Amino acid sequence: MPAWLTHPLGWRSAPIPWTAVLRGALSAGPLLALGLLTGHLSQAVLAGLGAMLAGVNDRPGTRRTGVVHIGLPAVGGALGLLCGGLLADGGSRWAAVPALFVVGWLSGALSVTGPVWSAAAMQCLVTASIGAGMPIPGPAWLKAVCYLGGAAWLLLLRFLLRAPRHLLRRGARREGEREAVAAVFDALADALLALGCSGAEPARRRLVAAQHRADESLRLMRLLPFPGRREGRGSAQAYRITERFAAATALCEAGIALLWEGRPLPRHVAEAPRLLAAAVRADSAPGALASPVSDTVQRGAFDRALLAAAVTFDRTALRGTPVRPVPPEPREPGEPTRATRPVRPPRPSPNTRGLRRALKELTARGSLRALGRVFAPARRENALRVALCVAASTAVALSLHQTHWYWLPATAAFLVKPDLGPLFSRVVNRVAGTATGVLVFTVLTLAMAGLGGLWWLVAVVVAGGALIPVATRHFGFQTAVVTLLVLSFVYALGDTEATAARLLDTALACGIVLLVGHLPHLTDPRVRVGHRFAVALRRTERYLRYVLDAPETAPTTSAGAPGTESTDGTAGTAPVAPRGGDATGIALRYAAYRALSEARAAAETAAAELPGPHRAHRHDWLAVMARAERIVDAATVCAVRVEQGVPRPTATEARWVTEALAATADALEGGRGTPMPTLPPVPKDCRSLRDVMTELHGIQSLTTVT
Repeated sequence: MPAWLTHPLGWRSAPIPWTAVLRGALSAGPLLALGLLTGHLSQAVLAGLGAMLAGVNDRPGTRRTGVVHIGLPAVGGALGLLCGGLLADGGSRWAAVPALFVVGWLSGALSVTGPVWSAAAMQCLVTASIGAGMPIPGPAWLKAVCYLGGAAWLLLLRFLLRAPRHLLRRGARREGEREAVAAVFDALADALLALGCSGAEPARRRLVAAQHRADESLRLMRLLPFPGRREGRGSAQAYRITERFAAATALCEAGIALLWEGRPLPRHVAEAPRLLAAAVRADSAPGALASPVSDTVQRGAFDRALLAAAVTFDRTALRGTPVRPVPPEPREPGEPTRATRPVRPPRPSPNTRGLRRALKELTARGSLRALGRVFAPARRENALRVALCVAASTAVALSLHQTHWYWLPATAAFLVKPDLGPLFSRVVNRVAGTATGVLVFTVLTLAMAGLGGLWWLVAVVVAGGALIPVATRHFGFQTAVVTLLVLSFVYALGDTEATAARLLDTALACGIVLLVGHLPHLTDPRVRVGHRFAVALRRTERYLRYVLDAPETAPTTSAGAPGTESTDGTAGTAPVAPRGGDATGIALRYAAYRALSEARAAAETAAAELPGPHRAHRHDWLAVMARAERIVDAATVCAVRVEQGVPRPTATEARWVTEALAATADALEGGRGTPMPTLPPVPKDCRSLRDVMTELHGIQSLTTVT
């Protein structure tokens, strides 16, 4: 069966997050109960709405990641509710059509930036529709504050309610960061065990995803210190976790080189990272690890990284505060050197002072080009699609309803969000989920009609909030739960006839989104998916250029100190350390792999889309994805081999490869009418760069329209 037909039935399996279920049950329900007790029902409904949408973004991770993943979309939702409330207070109903067109345009353009910004943009658009179309008494600013208060209540629950096993462990306040680092070592062990098997590629993707989660957790640990606690560099626990993640980073880089080589490892060697994972969780040393057998450059890099990790773990094992480096005191010539505490060499971690240099490297070159890409084809296409869908839905809703016309544009805003899956799958699941939610709520209304009062709605909202963390695994299930909760909220506000009209509004919104979503100039998958691949190739080019542009030598003194003259007045030279493993190189490599994971999501969505007007020009984006992954892996291997002393590629070969990556990215960004560039010759002396050029030729053949 075709993928577009089977995708609506897909279900993501995972363990039930019981702590998130408890948070969901305690989020919107108590707020609604408080509103019923105090008589401030409209404010309670808005707070419950904020808690509900915050629960949709309540995903696994540390408490600090929750601040970003929940807090930023909540701020966007409050801003949208403020704009919608001001629009409703203006008095002109039809002014909502151009206003929501503008909000939709900005939301669609911002959605291309990344998943967190996409969630914020979607919440802003949805709440703008609700604020303009739902008659709720009160000033606009108060509505926004109530909405933000509901999201803040869920964030507070996330801080207070934690898994019981975390409360019993020593150093439990950083249990999330420690678990994220341990998961990196576990994923590396799984990837090494899969060497030479068909599961090597999926295992590598899981390894990269685990690295991204750990990197984000540790960056937020440094950037978001909790009040009243010694966080960041001043904390022994934070120091230990950061050091061990730096060791994991170096080990994973060498592990990717082994995956590129493809030679299976002995089981006791592949299982060595699990000992490190257990040591991270127990705050201890890992014990004896596998003996080195450095028969290839890649295996030698792995053995050295494993040895360095063992030394780091032994030094940072929980035996007291780690030793800090002490600079040598100035002394007169001839004065004997006094004993000092050992000086720790600088660590190549992205969570150090080198992070500022890494961010500068990521944004300095090409920053003007990035600013000019604000209206790039992918952003323009997505922005126009979202704006047209929401504006058309608003016009139809205003024609059909005098009040409570928010449902139709809000439904269109949910449907047009591209990272929720293929469009046809979203439409099918939206209709089925809305029908299920309406049916369940109708049955509950008939069953509870004899009780009187509205307290039974509190039980419905508590049950629905508890289901949200599980419902996010399937769009149809999530739609049914959200529909049940929203109908409960509007029923509490007095709109008791909403159920039947919501089915019609949902069907109309689905028809509008399907029509606009398949317009000839708004559905070119090369624009939508090619943009993601272009970002990945550009970031790979920056990483590779940074690794290969380092000079071969630097001036030294006779004692080897860089940058000064020797005793005879001449400057000496010494090899410069490779730059792929420093903070900037690590940040650039992470950026490339992060863009690659976003490109994979876009490619999988495009592969399951309903065939549209560009069917004759559809590309095999999953095959393009496989080649792009091998390009980033080959760039990582090139950095590893240079670090191990393999001669650098010539400047000419390095320039050929980096320019080819940039030119291919520009062609993919330009859309279907942009021709592919002519690629330079394939390097002959560097196997990893040769692989990069070979895969670029393959991408050209897959994306060239004949």
